[in-house]
Amino acid sequence: MLLESLFAFLIILILATLLYLFSRLLTQKSPDTEEKSAMYACGEKVFSKRLLVNVTLYKYLIFFVIIDSPALILAFAALALEMINPFSLLIYLGIILAADLLLLGGY
Repeated sequence: MLLESLFAFLIILILATLLYLFSRLLTQKSPDTEEKSAMYACGEKVFSKRLLVNVTLYKYLIFFVIIDSPALILAFAALALEMINPFSLLIYLGIILAADLLLLGGY
């Protein structure tokens, strides 16, 4: 079973690589112009070649990690419920709930 899975993975990897290389050969390359390489920020031209990224939605990422990660952890813990004390799971859920309430209060 392991050998068949490895063989299937290698076949898919080789086909995906060949498809990628073949598509690179077929695509048309557009010439680089000054207008194409120019970046704009609030209507002003920026003379930098680097892309400046402004991360403003980081709080949504924090909410996602804090709210959705415990669901995954508890799903795996539920598989081994006879080895884990349910009281410790309730304490863990309480800590996660307190962290969520603190984040919502600071939002």
